[in-house]
Amino acid sequence: MLFGRKMESGEFEAVALPHMNDLFRTALHLVRDRSAAQDLVQEAYLQAWKAFHRFEPGTNCRAWMFKILINEVRHHRRRWFNTKTVPESELSFEETLAFEPPIPDGIQDEDILAALDEVPRDFREVVLLADVQEFSYREIAEMLGIPVGTVMSRLSRGRKQLRMRLAHYVGANGVGTRLQECVYERG
Repeated sequence: MLFGRKMESGEFEAVALPHMNDLFRTALHLVRDRSAAQDLVQEAYLQAWKAFHRFEPGTNCRAWMFKILINEVRHHRRRWFNTKTVPESELSFEETLAFEPPIPDGIQDEDILAALDEVPRDFREVVLLADVQEFSYREIAEMLGIPVGTVMSRLSRGRKQLRMRLAHYVGANGVGTRLQECVYERG
């Protein structure tokens, strides 16, 4: 018995382990290093196991696991990376354009993932959690410790940056010449 509740490894495995692949994919996109992503997921599961006595059965274990993972990613960054934020005044011209180019149907998953990796971290986190993992704004706000309005803003800006990067990628690789013409006509 640990902290007033008998710890059942089978119970933990049943509710927590099904989310491991999603956690790994998200960690990989956030840190861009396979080994670090594996370590972060392992650490998230260790922290979840230690705190499992506080988990309320019947609640959203997936959101709980992602919150733990996000905290581990932040801890990892604080320890190993010197993070910089870009002031609003240093945004590039293309990030301030109102035009949002369409994404062609023939684009591959690998192209989208490569473009997503180029989106700044704060925006990429929210896009991954909202569009890939399908968490609600409220759940994302709780995981990241930011207001819901900030989640909505980052999601909008992150999606816009992703569209712009995909448009440039498509144009640079000769796919969708009509898309390229659209960008230049409006641009």
